[in-house]
Amino acid sequence: MHTFKVGLIGCGVISDIYLQTFAKFDFIEVIACASLDLQESRAKAAQYGIAKACKPDDVINDPNIDAVLNLTNPIAHAPINIAALEAGKHVYVEKPFATTLDDGLATLVTARKNGLLVGCAPDTFLGGRWQTIRKLIDDGKIGKPIGATAFMCNHGVERHHPNPVNWYKTGGGPLLDMAPYYLTALVSLMGPIKSVCGMSSRPFKQRLIESEPRKGELIDVEVDTHVSGMLEFVNGATASMITSFDVWDSNLPRLEIYGELGSISVSDPDPVFGPNRFEGSVHFRTRETSRWTYRPRVQGLDDWEIAENIHGFNEDTRGLGLVDLAYAVRDARPPRASGDLAHHVLDVMMSILASASDRRFIDIQSTCLQPEPLPANFPASETQTLAAE
Repeated sequence: MHTFKVGLIGCGVISDIYLQTFAKFDFIEVIACASLDLQESRAKAAQYGIAKACKPDDVINDPNIDAVLNLTNPIAHAPINIAALEAGKHVYVEKPFATTLDDGLATLVTARKNGLLVGCAPDTFLGGRWQTIRKLIDDGKIGKPIGATAFMCNHGVERHHPNPVNWYKTGGGPLLDMAPYYLTALVSLMGPIKSVCGMSSRPFKQRLIESEPRKGELIDVEVDTHVSGMLEFVNGATASMITSFDVWDSNLPRLEIYGELGSISVSDPDPVFGPNRFEGSVHFRTRETSRWTYRPRVQGLDDWEIAENIHGFNEDTRGLGLVDLAYAVRDARPPRASGDLAHHVLDVMMSILASASDRRFIDIQSTCLQPEPLPANFPASETQTLAAE
């Protein structure tokens, strides 16, 4: 079994955690890295011992590369993905999957035409916390899920990010920036979404940059920055979601799931410590231990049960989705962090914004498979699969 050879396009800061993750897995080998700036490519190659630093076209056309890892600017995601697929390469791309639904669909069509696999971040739902929640649900601990809530509430990035402008331009905003983590987690736990409605607002027409080096500059806000969405899942469950850059503080949980027999809560003091992280505890209560039945209400989660976490990847392991895709190629199975999943999430987000604009419910046109749970002993599970065959 030869290693799965990857070519990286896009050598920015986010590439570091991917390359650090791949170093933990013998099955993945990054053999080339590229960006428009050849000096940047050479520096990244030297830092991580990558054999070849080159231009993007060289990665796409290299016959020794099995898959392209696309970490470029979002506007370039679809063109590079499609070019790589046409060149016979599998593709894994950072979020967002594409900047338009047409581009996302074109990517999926190109992959199917060429018999290739596409994967996309976020893959944080493969982390230990989220797989623990999946096991609780699959084991029937809370019964059939009937509802969920998801909240990402903070006051934007202009107080800490050195260049916050793009978060407030077209294509930015809290929904498109952060909801991929929340929606991907929800779909992985409860299956695809059937319909949505949304409302949104833009209370601040300008934002003041408070971080260096652009401190004191004003940003014109081009997108809605407080977005509320209602989701109806194919399985009949419903969920409410808020993503906001207009909230100074909040005690809302990051995500909760409600079942016929109990509840699961993911609650952290950090307002963005939620589905965009791999790690964290999982609190739950069942019908038998519910405080509504036999004890007075207590603020917080101090008396909730903490679920046993038997899974790995309880630290930043971005790129795990590509590792899973590599084994999916070998075993001819769907990848868990699939392009279909990412396109479905993109469809849901775009539909929430369209609903808010048009003031109507919208049926979601796309769908996807609910990803299979990640085995607790991954990737040893994949070696065992090969041995059994």
